[in-house]
Amino acid sequence: MHIVIVDDVEANLLLLKHFISQQEGAHEVQAYTDPQQALTHCQTAMPDLVIVDYMMPVLDGVAFIQRLRATAGRGSVPVLMVTANDEVDVRHRALESGANDFLTKPLDHVEFRARLRNMLALRAGQKKLEDRAAWLAEEVLKATEEVVRRERETIVRLSKAAEFRDPETGGHIQRMAHYSWLIAVGLGLPLEEQQLMLEAAPMHDVGKVGIPDHILLKPGRLDPDELVIMQQHAAMGHQILAGSASPLLQMAATIALSHHEKFDGSGYPNRLAGEAIPLVGRIVAVADVFDALTSARPYKPAWEMERALAFLREQRGVHFDPQCVDIFLGRLDEVLTIRARFFE
Repeated sequence: MHIVIVDDVEANLLLLKHFISQQEGAHEVQAYTDPQQALTHCQTAMPDLVIVDYMMPVLDGVAFIQRLRATAGRGSVPVLMVTANDEVDVRHRALESGANDFLTKPLDHVEFRARLRNMLALRAGQKKLEDRAAWLAEEVLKATEEVVRRERETIVRLSKAAEFRDPETGGHIQRMAHYSWLIAVGLGLPLEEQQLMLEAAPMHDVGKVGIPDHILLKPGRLDPDELVIMQQHAAMGHQILAGSASPLLQMAATIALSHHEKFDGSGYPNRLAGEAIPLVGRIVAVADVFDALTSARPYKPAWEMERALAFLREQRGVHFDPQCVDIFLGRLDEVLTIRARFFE
């Protein structure tokens, strides 16, 4: 145990150190005649027991305890105060300041050993509880990480299930997810939300699992009736993902429902406009459309890069959130790096 003793009289320190040396166990003892130096030590190194005299110059025992207790992590360190028998008022103030027990002058060897033993036992119990709490916290963290790992695995598998029915490829999902993340970073979203965006964006079209093959895989343009059915995938995706306690699935559900809304209110399924469209939906709209335009599909060839970028500029404030477009265009070098990385 790390024991700190504080007394401005050197002879008292020698006596206390002698008593402690007779106690069972090996203890590290730091002795100070200057209470301010002792306080600094206790604030930088964690003591297991502090024995402090009351009558000291500049900083008395009560003030010492008050400052010690005000230091982070020192609220439960056992403190023994040394006082005279007639200093009842001092004892009361010391108790209110956080003293745990008292030693009376002149010091009695037997009493000192008993109180020292009790205080050290108290500290040993505290440390066991702290170790137990730390162990439990670590176990909870491990369990939580496992839940998150399984959750992310589920997301990946659902994304793959959608891929099997969708002519869009895994490359598209990776690119649009990273484009979405890039916009989220540019918007200054919290790091946690940036990561959620990267992991949730691939689920944007999971609702397409509910669209009939003759519509989903049609090589040409959809007729008006087919288009109505195709547009139902946004609500279907939301139904698949909604209602979860998981922040990741909650974001994925919002993206699925809102990424086909348009900034001018002409999108689907709810014809939301402007900031009424969830931000994650506005972000994914830019990323998804850009990648769709620059990728080949059964019903169209890939657009040239300049044509796709011109479309984003033209649709700024019409189809797309202007701020999201500006960030995307402003980080074009990174966009091209992502595109090359996940090129099919």
